[in-house]
Amino acid sequence: MGYPGRTVRGCRGWKGWMLLVCVAAVSLALADGRRVRQPRCPAGCTCTKDNALCESVRSVPHTFPSDVVSLLFTANSFDLIDEDAFLGLPHLEYLFIENNKIASISPYAFRGLKALIHLDLRGNNLLCDCKLKWLVEWMHHTNATLDQIYCSGPPIHQGKKINDLLPHSFDCITAEFASYQSLKFESISVEAFTFGKDQYVVFAQPFAGTCSFLEWDHVEMTFRTYDTIESTSTVVCKPMVIDNHLFVIVAQLFGGSHIYKRDTSANKFIKIQDIDILKIRKPNDIETFMVDGESFFVIADSSKAGSTTVYKWNGNGFYSHQSLHPWFRDTDVEYLEISSKPHLILSSSSQRPVVYQWNRSQKQFDRRTDIPEMEDVFSVKHFRVKGDLFICLTRFIGDSKVMRWDGAMFKEVQTFPSRGSMVFQPVSIGNWQYAILGSDYSLTQVYQWDTKRGQFVPSQELNIQAPRAFSVVSIDDRVFLLASSFKGKTQIYEHLMIDLSN
Repeated sequence: MGYPGRTVRGCRGWKGWMLLVCVAAVSLALADGRRVRQPRCPAGCTCTKDNALCESVRSVPHTFPSDVVSLLFTANSFDLIDEDAFLGLPHLEYLFIENNKIASISPYAFRGLKALIHLDLRGNNLLCDCKLKWLVEWMHHTNATLDQIYCSGPPIHQGKKINDLLPHSFDCITAEFASYQSLKFESISVEAFTFGKDQYVVFAQPFAGTCSFLEWDHVEMTFRTYDTIESTSTVVCKPMVIDNHLFVIVAQLFGGSHIYKRDTSANKFIKIQDIDILKIRKPNDIETFMVDGESFFVIADSSKAGSTTVYKWNGNGFYSHQSLHPWFRDTDVEYLEISSKPHLILSSSSQRPVVYQWNRSQKQFDRRTDIPEMEDVFSVKHFRVKGDLFICLTRFIGDSKVMRWDGAMFKEVQTFPSRGSMVFQPVSIGNWQYAILGSDYSLTQVYQWDTKRGQFVPSQELNIQAPRAFSVVSIDDRVFLLASSFKGKTQIYEHLMIDLSN
């Protein structure tokens, strides 16, 4: 057979047609030995021609004959059905796994069962959590019939028929802030803004004496330096866009505060105006807003001799429009609308937060009321949930609070231990509402709004040294949380959506 002078072992001495018969017989024997042997019936199981029954096994065996049509498990001790548990059974039509201890089933457990007609999962300990959401979806799409099965937990679904559940019965989407980028400088404030069609962020660096502007690098996928404004003891760098022109109010502890404008032709910032040093001696916060189509900003002054002042844009520059009150050492100012009317809330180290309302006829703010029983409030920030107005009140000593506007006054909703806190910042991202409570003495606490409870619940902790401000920016369908740090590296986190059903 291609090897002259040699004979097949076992056929020596054979000649002629007898030799051919011998060679053929040996070849058939060798081919038969190379055939894939059918798997034997697994230990603990009994198999007939097309049926298999397994009792007292600890896991689903993987060595059934491929022509099994019906497979029954009973009185077994395994609590998990892993992925591809029944792979290699293309003819399986009936699968009975009732009265076992199964609590979890892999989304790929039934992969490859194209001929399946009936599945029985009764009498198990199935947990109807996000890990089982796939089964509900599968039940609504498969051609196989299923007997009625019940949830053993969690409490929200305990005792319910799995067959009656729908995919939207499961709340499986959660979110977290994941560390993304660390910046090698300290900062005391942060602002995100849009100019032209691009997004930017600016940090006030008190020790370096600069306003540091960053832009997004679409190639490297990081924030990079865009420009800087040199200053002295910078506490706030507040961007303000008016008629497609970018202005930046730079608040300084020493040397007065200034206003810069972006010169797009020269691609740099140019100082265009000084702010009256007799009114603004120790600026602590800046808020920008519009009323009746006109642009304003207000600076909260925390000195004994200064005065919190509202400034208005007149087409050529900003001029002093109204001094709200002197001698109160204001630490924060918040613009918000209450019942569709413009308001300001001033926080102060010498009195309770004061609420001012815009007088449209006089075109200035009138003192309306204060927030009772809330002394030593460092700052107030507002947010809305389904049309309801809330405020977060930060206290360095004592408890910070969340309050809700009831139509006549702000009423307490929730209290948070907050020793050493100088920022309690509400943050909205899509349908997610957060409140971030920073501290000089402990980890930063992130709370998430629970709609059913009407309160914030703990979500996660962030490691930020002496946080002072937070801001959110959306770029390339991604959302980032910017966190200023007064005593450490400024941090950037990415807001990530997590599907717990995967």
